[in-house]
Amino acid sequence: MSLTAEPSKPAAGGAQQSPLEHELAVLLVEALNLEVAAADVAPEAPLYGEGLGLDSIDILEVALEVSRRYGFQLRSDDERNKQIFASLRDLAAHVAQNRTAP
Repeated sequence: MSLTAEPSKPAAGGAQQSPLEHELAVLLVEALNLEVAAADVAPEAPLYGEGLGLDSIDILEVALEVSRRYGFQLRSDDERNKQIFASLRDLAAHVAQNRTAP
């Protein structure tokens, strides 16, 4: 699976995705077979419930994909998970802080 960062694109609601947010949106859409375009994932929209409507199993799958792609572990028992997965923007910020060099 090849994920390439594209220039920022307007998401639903007019918000702009950063290149890393877009890359993660592509990862979300492909890993979970979502019926939404990656560019339409609003950076500030909740990932749980409203927004993308992901459940805990979806988040687990995303955590595995993020761990594989970016070289750091996302643990199910991390007390910060609610904040890490609050939105695409929050997830991108966490990845940017923790990913290993390519």
